[in-house]
Amino acid sequence: MAKKPLFEVKDVDRRFYEKYIAGWLPDRLVDIHTHVWLKRFKDRPVAGKSRTVAWPAMVAAENPAEHLLETYRLMFPGKCVTPLIFASLTPDHFNAANSYIAQSSRRHNLPALLFSDPRWSAAELERRLKSGGFLGIKSYLTMAPAYLPTNEIRVFDFFPPHHLEVLNRRRGIVMLHVPRNDRLRDPVNLGQMLEIEERYPQLQLIVAHVGRAYCPEDIGDAFKVLAKTRRMCFDISANTNALAFQRLLETVGPRRVLFGSDLPILRMRTRRICEKGFYINLVPRGLYGDVKADAHLREVQGAEADKLTFFMYEELAAFGRAARAVRLNASDIKNVFYNNARRMLRRAGFDMLNT
Repeated sequence: MAKKPLFEVKDVDRRFYEKYIAGWLPDRLVDIHTHVWLKRFKDRPVAGKSRTVAWPAMVAAENPAEHLLETYRLMFPGKCVTPLIFASLTPDHFNAANSYIAQSSRRHNLPALLFSDPRWSAAELERRLKSGGFLGIKSYLTMAPAYLPTNEIRVFDFFPPHHLEVLNRRRGIVMLHVPRNDRLRDPVNLGQMLEIEERYPQLQLIVAHVGRAYCPEDIGDAFKVLAKTRRMCFDISANTNALAFQRLLETVGPRRVLFGSDLPILRMRTRRICEKGFYINLVPRGLYGDVKADAHLREVQGAEADKLTFFMYEELAAFGRAARAVRLNASDIKNVFYNNARRMLRRAGFDMLNT
């Protein structure tokens, strides 16, 4: 009996891919932003207000490395994709989750980041980076001290300076998911991003999700401020804001922009809209269970639901619109989807020639 596919690729997906994506996407890609974990690492529910949104957990119960690689085979026929992998939010199973990433990295020859804990000393961080063969670190605002209100968390609360000093010495990668309700336009976020670039010139900073500028209202004057930067890079993961992509490309150019997905959540069938600066993912009724837990989800049905394709394809189509608006050429596109990440990974110690 034939093995059941990981997920269904429908005619609507194939048509969307061929119409909006296949013609300009390079043959080789690096996905700089992916989460890999096993369902046994899933945390216990925590009472009270969460610092995170609920909807990403509805897409996949787990995403072992083999599922990630199968996702690329299904979504990108004929393409070769190399992911940078790291753990998901698993404080209850922190060590096991990072160990699994290290094992998956070795088994599949994939670059990987360590999910870091700000309570570690510099020596402990250095030890874990070396023992796991990690190229850098990823952390999240949930790792900041529990007494801090969510909107008062700063970058340095989960990426403390002594950790950044270690990564600076190693020319390592730091994957930054900016905190705070105002996202990219928050002046504290922008100030600390600039401070990191100035104080740690060898560190390779990636600002995830274009700083979470998911709606036009999230942009503010951020790109005027970011025009001062020369090194920090930005990934486009889990974002469909073509205006943010366009402004980013106009500000920093195509050599500091990176393709990222945030898989497995980009397997979601959705189209993202914005209402008064609040993003909403439209999803087929009943597909993801009870969506009442997250105001960022809204169910649709009938013909509207039937037209929904993968979040991955919506992200890429939005980037395609921005690329055309700023007149990127094929070489620019290849930089965004392959060369920029390859250069960054090599500098951190991973040679793409071995993949």
